[in-house]
Amino acid sequence: MNPLEIFQLILGLLAAALVLPMVTRRLPLPPAAALVLGGMLLAAVPATPSVELDPDLIMVLFLPPLLLASAFFTVWRDFRAELRPILLLAIGAVTFTTLLVGWVTKLVVPTLPWAACFALGAIVSPPDAVAAKAVLHGLPLPRRIVTILEGESLVNDASGLLLYRLAVASVLTGTFSVGAAAFSFLWLGIGGVAFGFVLGRLAIWIIGRRKEPHEVILISFLTSWVAYIAADLLGTSGVLSVVTCGLVMGWRQHEVLTARVRTEARAVWEFTIAVLESLVFVLIGLSLRGVLNRLGGLESAFAAAGPVALAVVLTVVGARLMWVFPGTYLPRWLSSSLRARDPSPRPWTALVIGWAGMRGVVSLAAALALPLGFPGRDVLLFTTFSVISATVLIQGSTLALLIRVFAKPLSPRAAPKMLSESAARAQVTAASLHMLESMPPGAGGEPLHPQLIEEYRRRVHITSRVRDHEEALVGRRREHFAAALQALAAGRSRLIQLHRAEEIHDSVLHSVEAELDFEELRLRQLAGEESLVP
Repeated sequence: MNPLEIFQLILGLLAAALVLPMVTRRLPLPPAAALVLGGMLLAAVPATPSVELDPDLIMVLFLPPLLLASAFFTVWRDFRAELRPILLLAIGAVTFTTLLVGWVTKLVVPTLPWAACFALGAIVSPPDAVAAKAVLHGLPLPRRIVTILEGESLVNDASGLLLYRLAVASVLTGTFSVGAAAFSFLWLGIGGVAFGFVLGRLAIWIIGRRKEPHEVILISFLTSWVAYIAADLLGTSGVLSVVTCGLVMGWRQHEVLTARVRTEARAVWEFTIAVLESLVFVLIGLSLRGVLNRLGGLESAFAAAGPVALAVVLTVVGARLMWVFPGTYLPRWLSSSLRARDPSPRPWTALVIGWAGMRGVVSLAAALALPLGFPGRDVLLFTTFSVISATVLIQGSTLALLIRVFAKPLSPRAAPKMLSESAARAQVTAASLHMLESMPPGAGGEPLHPQLIEEYRRRVHITSRVRDHEEALVGRRREHFAAALQALAAGRSRLIQLHRAEEIHDSVLHSVEAELDFEELRLRQLAGEESLVP
């Protein structure tokens, strides 16, 4: 395709990413599953151009910004508290799935070399960060489960890709060294984390000295790609580098970013991530045509790779469930201190975690990166595509139903007592009032800003009352914010009337409208209608 045709294809993919979720909104499908299914249907249309994905490009283009955004908004305290189950899944479950898939593949296709079988296991073993975030978004899951699943998907690509490299190298060289594998694992992990930490601190230092939002936004995007590409060039894990960098930047953002920069950057990142996620899943569906063409069509593909694909899909799903239940309860049976600190969760919790193992872009890119002439390459590609499709379409579509059927209210986990949102707001307002009251008085001994002090005294009174009588004031609070939003809407309507009547300039319209927008966002957040954090 020439450059114009490529651009037209990109526009078509963006249109598909917009239309497909709208068409399938009434179906019990999450957006990710709808996009994959739509891409598969588009691939079946003869007029649709064949899409051949470059594995290096898809990894570098899509993965770094998506990983950085996920890590940036990860709650570090929750991530650290759940590090044990996260690592059990990210390292233990990935390794267990790789070995089991390799063994099953060898049983179904005895002519395939053992190393090639384990390469397939490494390709399909790590659940995908993009797929996990896309499918979990909006589901009524406890925060702890979401933290474990998203935390696992952030770091498991590193272990999966290491096993993949070792298996591919064993096929190409015919040798395998345990010592070299252990050294590679340590260097990949420790080096990636160290590089990401240093780069994250450097990025925050640079961003703290930039005040223009467009500069900060551009630096943040460049940081994601530098973290991935530079770490990869050093031979360490680009995935762990980006994740660590994102965690560092997310932890320091509240001290470094101004309100204007944070608001504009969040809007740009939300838009970009939505576009990239949509494109990823449509491209996954469209890649079916190239796989089928190499296998001689759908019928030939099922004849050649259908049995192994079905066996691997079942093994991938079963292996995760087989690992999750012992991994959840066995450590507690062996450790009395762990039982006391973290009582055993209910069985449905392990079931949901075990069922939420969607594969995605990393598995597809790793399969496409297999060298030409690799034993069983096309069979491995078809199998990988089958695993991605089955996990996103079946598991992703039934996860909400599983939660509704089995989920029960959880007793709160033992944790340090923390202030509620209303209590924190009361203390913040009180601190602001204390600062105003402590300012030196004017020449006559009177406060310099009496009206401002009176306004903050009123805020302290209101926030303290909400803190002390939050449940009793729910109804009145709802009425208060409804009236405030109606008043704001009336003001916005009058502003537009003034502009339409040519009584104010466009610059005045934009300036006052921006103030009204921020005030509306503030009121809606206080009313609990929306959060400013995705």
